[in-house]
Amino acid sequence: MTDEATWAELDEVERGPVPTVAVVGRPNVGKSTLVNRILGRRAAVVQDEPGVTRDRVAYDAEWAGRDFSLVDTGGWAPDAEGMAAAVATQAELAMSTADVVVFVVDGTVGATDADAAAVRILHRAKKPVLLVANKVDSTRQEADVADLWRLGLGEPHPVSALHGRGAGDLLDEIVWSFPEQPTGRLKESGPRRVALIGRPNVGKSSLLNRIAGQARAVVDEVAGTTVDPVDSQVELDGETWVFVDTAGLRKRVKFAAGTEYYASLRTGAAVEAAEVAIVLLDASEPISEQDQRVLTQVVESGRALVLAFNKWDLVDDDRRYFLEKEIDRELAQVSWAPRVNVSAVTGRSVSKLAPALREALDGWDQRIATGELNQWISALQQARPHPVRGGKAPKVLFATQADIEPPRFVLFTSGRFDKQYLKYVQRRLREDFGFRGSPIDLAVKPREPRKKARR
Repeated sequence: MTDEATWAELDEVERGPVPTVAVVGRPNVGKSTLVNRILGRRAAVVQDEPGVTRDRVAYDAEWAGRDFSLVDTGGWAPDAEGMAAAVATQAELAMSTADVVVFVVDGTVGATDADAAAVRILHRAKKPVLLVANKVDSTRQEADVADLWRLGLGEPHPVSALHGRGAGDLLDEIVWSFPEQPTGRLKESGPRRVALIGRPNVGKSSLLNRIAGQARAVVDEVAGTTVDPVDSQVELDGETWVFVDTAGLRKRVKFAAGTEYYASLRTGAAVEAAEVAIVLLDASEPISEQDQRVLTQVVESGRALVLAFNKWDLVDDDRRYFLEKEIDRELAQVSWAPRVNVSAVTGRSVSKLAPALREALDGWDQRIATGELNQWISALQQARPHPVRGGKAPKVLFATQADIEPPRFVLFTSGRFDKQYLKYVQRRLREDFGFRGSPIDLAVKPREPRKKARR
């Protein structure tokens, strides 16, 4: 084995522990804008109103050759109630588990009573803290930052997250504050990525918390609590998975606006980055157009698919009867997807998700040898030829599976094929080979008609 191969293999297995940097502060001080500035891209959802970020959201970041995990948090506030209290709890967990804390205040407002209350928690955490005065857009404003010394966190760092002013110096300070032995999460390539997707208020965050065995995502009765995709590494059925809780999709992206627009974009990106998607549906309510739109997005993205019907504890015999009718009528296009009936509240059948995920991923990875595929397609055409078109029945001359994840087949034919016959071929592929839980892409390459030679 070559040295290059050895290093590639080691890198594939484990890249080692990395420092974790938590960005905390009260609502609307510009934490997510600062996160985007550090990342160099618009990853965190930003809106000109407080409380847009609600969960802990981790991003992979790098500066000066050092990798680290950057954690955006919801706005922290003392004496918070309801959903705000859950958001504050997530922020406090980030403070206590990070290697370095970046505490952001509004440089145009100065230190508030809420900032002072947060400082007391930070002192108890006994972690390196960098005090950042955000929204300092000019040298003239820097004089007002001196007042922040009284918070007792050392020298304040004036920055403008919006314009990038002072961001490089801040990143240098962050890297210099890293401990020799990081306690942050491991960056691994091994766990398979699962996107948890569905319309608002079907219980995605509740299910994630049930799977994880702890509060990883903020849950509230109000729909739309989750805005950013939230990555969580969890143990399920003896295997490590990376679950991504996503924002509920209400509208098509082109009709969404503001926070919902950017949340929809990030949900779409989370699905594209995942290998398999769990589409969560509310078993206690009729299957809606929104549910259909979510399923279409997953199928078009080419991800493996598992259907999970949540709130099964609310389903009685009458609802179960009508639900089966709805599934046959409304979900016929994804009848190949494994189904699991779960309850995030009671924990019913949550353990069955892992076998369903493995089944879907096996179908997503499945490959048929070219020889076997051509023998199969030849027998299929003999048993049921394509309907005659223009005096001739087009035939498959050669077939090959061009790719996996998802399975993609190319049929080289003597002429154009009807859509109905292609659906028949696709259905028989599933009946004879499986591909459970995976969409199948079937492309036809008709042979070009030969041009008559000129005399």
